[in-house]
Amino acid sequence: MNLSPSLKRYTSEQLSAREAQRQAEFIAWGPIVFQATRLMLKFGILEMLRDSENGLTEAEVVEKTGFSRYAVKCLLEASLSIGTVLIDTDSDRYSISKTGWFLLNDPATKVNIDFNHDVNYQGWFHLEEALKEGKPAGLKTLGDWPTLYEGLSSFPEQAKESWLNFDHFYSDSSFPEALQIVFAEHFVRSLYDVGGNTGKWALQCVRYDEEVEVTILDLPQQIKMMQENIKGKPGAERIKGFGIDLLDKETGFPKREGGLDAIWMSQFLDCFSEEEIVSILTRAKEAMDKDTRLFIMELFWDRQRFEPAAFCLTMTSLYFTAMANGNSKMYHSDDMRRLIAQAGLEIESIRDGLGQGHSIMVCKIKN
Repeated sequence: MNLSPSLKRYTSEQLSAREAQRQAEFIAWGPIVFQATRLMLKFGILEMLRDSENGLTEAEVVEKTGFSRYAVKCLLEASLSIGTVLIDTDSDRYSISKTGWFLLNDPATKVNIDFNHDVNYQGWFHLEEALKEGKPAGLKTLGDWPTLYEGLSSFPEQAKESWLNFDHFYSDSSFPEALQIVFAEHFVRSLYDVGGNTGKWALQCVRYDEEVEVTILDLPQQIKMMQENIKGKPGAERIKGFGIDLLDKETGFPKREGGLDAIWMSQFLDCFSEEEIVSILTRAKEAMDKDTRLFIMELFWDRQRFEPAAFCLTMTSLYFTAMANGNSKMYHSDDMRRLIAQAGLEIESIRDGLGQGHSIMVCKIKN
């Protein structure tokens, strides 16, 4: 199994017995660890501690928040055990820890907390059911749809906002480098954006290159949301929508007169099972010729530079299980290589380290 250097810790024990026992209890109390920490953020207590010169006493936190002494005491004492605050036993003043600082200042952590609370938290209760049945059993906590993607446009507003922030945060940081790879290193005047969602990438493309024409392939309801989102924005006249159910194996990609230069799939294939990925890539190949390049941008957990990113990605796999569709995941790059080959394509090049840890596999029809 391929593992980046930062993930070698997965191959041997890292903790002492006492540390392992502590970690086991941390897991056992995980749900309340999450909620108590979320409320320390929401109520501004961590921010108060960060901004205080010498920390705050319990009484000062009570005064600043307006909460009861009981509520403040419970949260502060829990936060000591969680590791987000520290206490000076001489003055009984609380201060923020390094972990607390990251909770406040790391944008990825903020996005992940909102995503898990607003989208996933209630649905996690149904993970066992989802794993056994291969269906997103937790999705019913948000609405009655076969998969998350049919329901996204109808999500409760806060859940929709947190989902989109999560999705865009991880992809948007990679866009500047990705645009260079697609347009500066290849001749692209026509591009299919498969699973284009709100049209963010398409808008970036038409701004970057004044001649490129982009067709977004997505579910009809997503195409409608995309059209509303791009309306009146520069280059929108060069963005078209094509409604398609990519899970329908009989539905082919549209053929483009004059040929097609590029197909773009960003954080898209992780939304499908292995069998579905092979089907989608096989149909993509039918719309390609020898000069067409297929760009697959994904967060592969085994190619991450830093271990916390791999942790987030393997946890995200279980979001797909419980909430999204019940059968997809964040893939190991070796698995994606195998699926690409099964579809009759080959990898021309791989670029790692884009943005938050994306890789781009550039594919062509197998010789």
